[in-house]
Amino acid sequence: MQRNGGQLLVESLVALGARKAFGVPGESYLAVLDALHDTQGQLDFVMCRNEGGAGFMAAAYGKLTGSPGICMVTRGPGVTNASIGLHTAMQDSAPMILFVGQVGTDMKGREAFQEIDYRAVFGTMVKWAVEIDRVERVSEILARAWKTATTGRPGPVVVALPEDMLTSTTQAPALVGPATISEPAPTASAMAELKAILTQAERPLILYGGCNWSAEASGQLQAFAEGSDIPVVSVFRYIDQYDNYSPTFCGEAGVGMVASVKKLMAEADVILAVNNRFGENSTDGYTLLAVPLPKQRLIHVHASDLEIGKVYQPELGIQAGPNEFAAALAVMGTVTGDWSAWRQEGRAAYEAGFELGDLPSPVDMGKVTAHLRHVLPEDVIITNGAGNFTVWPNKFFKFGPKARLLAPQAGAMGYGLPAAIAARVASPEKTVVCFAGDGDFQMNCQELATALQAGAQPIILVLNNGIYGTIRAHQERNYPARVSGTTMSANPDFAALARAYGFHAERIEATEDFAPAFERALASKTGALLDLVISPEAVTPRQTLKQMREAALKSAPSNEESA
Repeated sequence: MQRNGGQLLVESLVALGARKAFGVPGESYLAVLDALHDTQGQLDFVMCRNEGGAGFMAAAYGKLTGSPGICMVTRGPGVTNASIGLHTAMQDSAPMILFVGQVGTDMKGREAFQEIDYRAVFGTMVKWAVEIDRVERVSEILARAWKTATTGRPGPVVVALPEDMLTSTTQAPALVGPATISEPAPTASAMAELKAILTQAERPLILYGGCNWSAEASGQLQAFAEGSDIPVVSVFRYIDQYDNYSPTFCGEAGVGMVASVKKLMAEADVILAVNNRFGENSTDGYTLLAVPLPKQRLIHVHASDLEIGKVYQPELGIQAGPNEFAAALAVMGTVTGDWSAWRQEGRAAYEAGFELGDLPSPVDMGKVTAHLRHVLPEDVIITNGAGNFTVWPNKFFKFGPKARLLAPQAGAMGYGLPAAIAARVASPEKTVVCFAGDGDFQMNCQELATALQAGAQPIILVLNNGIYGTIRAHQERNYPARVSGTTMSANPDFAALARAYGFHAERIEATEDFAPAFERALASKTGALLDLVISPEAVTPRQTLKQMREAALKSAPSNEESA
């Protein structure tokens, strides 16, 4: 069958299982857009308003579903806008494929209009950057891109598409489906050594992360931890992959790490780390474990051999995916030891963190979050961008086994709203709630139009405090009494803006008004935005603000933007 490169690409994507593509149209890939005309209902193009929003949506879609989030943008300005999604997907270990138009092969190397060397620009940001310069190789390279995005440590891939390659014709066949690639499994000897190390422990700890857990695997890890009475801690922004209501769950190792979690990590004598990369935020700036030889006996389990020993040399490294490893734990059975008080202390400290007094703010976010814990459905999807406001969904909401969190490990402002739209596209039947600071929201508020057009409107809570909160805290710590460039003295009427995009919207100026307003938001068929008036000094709980400034800001990257 004769087809052009654009048709071959789209037919192969459908065969691989792609069902949604996020993007902004461009003349450099018109042949692909033409082919998408024939796949409506199979592979739908979600038209976004900015490539940055499209990149975030694709990254979030991949994180939520485990299938590569597909993004399509034009060359030059389009792909540089979308690059924030690539960086986020890489740090989140989320599968994503970005397709970008390229100048024709006859113009390459001349700095033609919007020309970019994609391998040079994105080679260090993604797992693989490739350019297809022969139409006959579309299926071959696409199959490799899909495999690369989804296996080992999942992540983003960039595929550049020269215009003449897309319009050239070929009889090369389309793909018929994805290759079946088994997740690496642990060996029997590795599991035996793991059991021996855990049995010798006095203060064991399980540290987990990553986005490609199955529900069954999460349950198996929980059953092992509960049966063995071992405390469990999440890495930064992966609290949703383990039941927070379990008596073994003790909190998150991330920005604003509480003292009890630091103690668990620092004083543990054995750490079983499963499916996590050892990032700066989850190690308190690489201080809780000594580099490269931690004093804790470290067992590191990861699907990618490149992650094992990358920062910390483990006593036992196990190359295995999280699902195969959890299955092996179920077969191995539980371990026993005299560490019950250790686990109980960690859990008690986690629970005590929810005990908040009144906050000096028109809208008290402690009471708001407590209300949400009671009224949101068990399969809610919560999203957020970056900023001090994220303490509420990340530290004061409990995620049960069916709830999900989409939040960027990269600390990228503007992620929350596009992620919420992607979640509604992927799961239109579910309640999706986005937490956004006022500055965070304004990074991508134009994507409200994408939500309206796609019929994917979430509920948005804008925490409106008029400052870039995290940067202000850094500023006050390093340059006391010299506030500069962090006050937003001119914000729009967020409720009016949302109504212009077809959303139900209200401004909430008192805590007691939140519950009835949120009930109306839940009932709205067109999504909702609630503009919550927050005092700048009350964006975080009083008892944790000092700790976050002195501890979290000391270890957090200086480019963790926020509002």
